[in-house]
Amino acid sequence: QVQLVESGGGLVQAGGSLRLSCAASGSIFSINNMGWYRQAPGRERELVAIMPSGGTSNYADSVKGRFTISRDNAKNAVYLQMNGLKPEDTAVYYCYAALRTSYRRYSSDYWGQGTQVTVSS
Repeated sequence: QVQLVESGGGLVQAGGSLRLSCAASGSIFSINNMGWYRQAPGRERELVAIMPSGGTSNYADSVKGRFTISRDNAKNAVYLQMNGLKPEDTAVYYCYAALRTSYRRYSSDYWGQGTQVTVSS
């Protein structure tokens, strides 16, 4: 059983900052990608930022230069520092991990429960 638990969402004024955290726990053999997606009302879930275990991070064009993703592999954790927040960043943010639960198993996708980020104008 694997769980991804997020924290750090909330309400902030435009131009403000928030830091999201996510920790994966349970039966984890290895983690490949970890990242963040978001879903605004009436819209599809979209990639915000993703970070491979040993590669270059990728960001949505809409957040480049404002958001920074980081990982702590020792803690199976991923973070998203969000600066210069805009009302259009309002969404539920989901933590994502592609991981293996044993050396016998292929990688599977896991999701957190989501945390609300609301940016007021």
